[in-house]
Amino acid sequence: MPYATLLFEVRDAVAFVTINRPEKLNALNAAVMEELGEVAARIHKEPGIRGALLTGTGPKAFVAGADIGELAAQGPVDGKARALEGQRVFRSLEQCGKPVIAAVNGFALGGGCELAMACHLRVASEQARFGQPEVKLGIGPGYGGTVRLPRLVGRGRALELLLTGQMIDAQEALRIGLVNRVVPADRLMSESEQLLRSMLENGPLALRACLEAVDAALDVGMDQALLLEANLFGLLSGTADMREGTAAFAEKRKPRFQGA
Repeated sequence: MPYATLLFEVRDAVAFVTINRPEKLNALNAAVMEELGEVAARIHKEPGIRGALLTGTGPKAFVAGADIGELAAQGPVDGKARALEGQRVFRSLEQCGKPVIAAVNGFALGGGCELAMACHLRVASEQARFGQPEVKLGIGPGYGGTVRLPRLVGRGRALELLLTGQMIDAQEALRIGLVNRVVPADRLMSESEQLLRSMLENGPLALRACLEAVDAALDVGMDQALLLEANLFGLLSGTADMREGTAAFAEKRKPRFQGA
């Protein structure tokens, strides 16, 4: 189906999602958020999609932030509603059960940085810039910035970025652990796709279990997290994929996983 604010294409089991508002530096307005929610549901539900790459149109911006025009008109009630909806959309992407990589091609500020952090991995071009500048507008992050940023880079570095509103370049983002890789701009999509496809060579049920275990472990104690890991390990041990994977290893051949 066509989208008004996104480009969407599935090629060889990978969904390529591009936020397409270059005239607004791909800012997140209500229409973009609604369509991102629809796309997240498709990635989760459609068996023909095994992973996704998310980027923005144009060389300047991944997503430069939320649409300031919409923010300026909001009051307390609709402000909270906007934040809750944005959090729901990003969480649905984070919990889709399939690897999602953000290919950050330019500015990832405010909601754009929060969107990138909701993806499982982040690959940045050398021109990428990151920041949570909401305090400069007299507000704070609303789409998970105060939650995911400390978990990725640590409390002290997160607070420095959140309280100063400063912007950092791709190399600094790599140094503090905000991104996984930095690559030349002309290789951003190819290297992001290569990374994703290296994951998709593995068992899809195993990938889903890893995503679930890591996500859940952030919110529970050590004993509960270890029990979940053991439960998932046990469930995977009864799958055809596990039998195929171990047989392929013994036979020194590439496994043919079926997701069963």
